[in-house]
Amino acid sequence: MENPIKNHNIGVSGIITAAGKNRRMREDLRNKGMEIQHKLLLKINSDPIITCTVKKALKTSLNDCVVVLGHFMDELYPALDKIEDSRLRTIKNHDVDVELSQTLLNGVSNAKYDYCLCLAGDQPTVTTATMQNLINQLLNSPEPGNTVSILARGETGYLDSAQGLGMPFACHSSLLEHYLQGEEDNLNPLLRKMVADGVSLYGVPAENELELVNINRYDDYLKVLEKIKLM
Repeated sequence: MENPIKNHNIGVSGIITAAGKNRRMREDLRNKGMEIQHKLLLKINSDPIITCTVKKALKTSLNDCVVVLGHFMDELYPALDKIEDSRLRTIKNHDVDVELSQTLLNGVSNAKYDYCLCLAGDQPTVTTATMQNLINQLLNSPEPGNTVSILARGETGYLDSAQGLGMPFACHSSLLEHYLQGEEDNLNPLLRKMVADGVSLYGVPAENELELVNINRYDDYLKVLEKIKLM
């Protein structure tokens, strides 16, 4: 494979995806007879989910942070506008009906720095410490231009399979951009391609089990609220 790495500016850009259809959460709320709202605006400790995720990311060593919006972007702008940090930018997908791969490609194409930390907006339980560990593991690896550090969901350390893995992760921006070009899919198939091509995959351990919960359904949200009370 031709080496996709190009020189840009040394530093780390955060890419936070918040462009989804919110279909499963809206379905759950409708079935429960509850007010329909965007899952990223549900509250955790008085802050919307998207705000929690972004604030945690901004507590790391990021030099830049891009939130990529799509579906229901007008509902999310007000929450993001309240975050005062010069590193934070919002961009939108030109076509809202795209897969995660194209949302990530939009984000990485607008990243200002060599490396990127990629997060889903519905991952407010990932701690700042784990986000920073992902960055540190990448930058301190033997081949940071050919490595993906990723939140482990089982085995940790260098992995020979991407099975079950997704965001959050960190890698070189150009490496990610290379694999995203022309793809219309979720993240896992791209990770499998990377591993097959010899890209190193390093699993970073979670700080706690709550970090592994993605808030897709209303029951996921309730689980997070309950677990946070016990921590």
